[in-house]
Amino acid sequence: MRAALCLALAAFAATAAERIETVAGTGEKQLGLFEGRAAQVNIGQPFGVEFGPDGGLYITEVENHRVLRLDLGSGAVKTVAGSGRKGHSGDGGPAAEAALDEPYEVRFDGAGNMYFVEMAGQVIRRVDKAGGRIATIAGTPGVKGFGGDGGPAAKAEFSNPHSIAIDLEKNHLYVADIGNHRIRRIDLRTGLVETVAGNGEAKLPQEGVAAGTPMMEPRALYIEGRNLWIALRNGHSVWKMDLDTRRLERIAGTGAQGYSGDGGPAKLATMNGPKGIAVSGGHVYVVDTENQAIRDIDLKTRTIRTIAGSGPAGRGYGGDGGPATEAKLDRPHGICAGRDGAVYIGDTNNHRVRAIR
Repeated sequence: MRAALCLALAAFAATAAERIETVAGTGEKQLGLFEGRAAQVNIGQPFGVEFGPDGGLYITEVENHRVLRLDLGSGAVKTVAGSGRKGHSGDGGPAAEAALDEPYEVRFDGAGNMYFVEMAGQVIRRVDKAGGRIATIAGTPGVKGFGGDGGPAAKAEFSNPHSIAIDLEKNHLYVADIGNHRIRRIDLRTGLVETVAGNGEAKLPQEGVAAGTPMMEPRALYIEGRNLWIALRNGHSVWKMDLDTRRLERIAGTGAQGYSGDGGPAKLATMNGPKGIAVSGGHVYVVDTENQAIRDIDLKTRTIRTIAGSGPAGRGYGGDGGPATEAKLDRPHGICAGRDGAVYIGDTNNHRVRAIR
């Protein structure tokens, strides 16, 4: 009787655990179809994933310099920005005809306009919802540097901007300016840019007021309510900044490189190069890229666990249809949570978008 009960409980636990599947991509990275079925369109190095206001899953494709839209219901994929050519062109015209330079992350404002950051291009661009036309709103194309605070964002310089987040309430766009070790903010109404955290030093921040404190390579940003969540790539940690008081708090990671802490306090855990972050339902989901893992921080208990990926030795591809923690990932980057309760990731070097359910 007891043995039978144990077997039943084990079967239930296996069923209840997170499972993983591929929802788009063929595993091939070369430029192929511009639209078609999700299992037929190549998605070379997917980074950012984000749901748009229309319910579509938008994917930034770094290898082929495009932004794609996946309809999860029909399984159809369509290119919405980028011609497949690397470069900077097309402002004022249709977004699908423009040349892009490594789009890394995509977001939407309250009006439904699409924004994405081109890390190699050193710019942020917008696609108008109404006409589908593209414009550069921040950065000097192809110029890597630091400058422009207090002036127009369109004349500013950035150094490998990687992540963006939009404060819908205040109409501000935040930029993870990696190479400048700063988080910068663009007022979408006035077009002006300023630094809100970081002083250019490649050091871990201190808890407290963000102004003037170091900000070591801010890699990923996410806004939830009045909080800006920050993942530090070489700082191996996750932080929260109150957007009103601009005070910083460390949430997870000691700052040391490693892979430890599952089941315990998130602040005592170690990570290795986190490059993606999303917040939903009281949980912070972190792409622990160099550990080939997705970590989940429970904000109620402040504990951490791995929900996908089998750890640093599990780099590769495999596991679809089975337990997510037994799957192999290959340097995943972007992450978002869907209304269906699934977590979606850009499994970058596997050239696939995968869902953890």
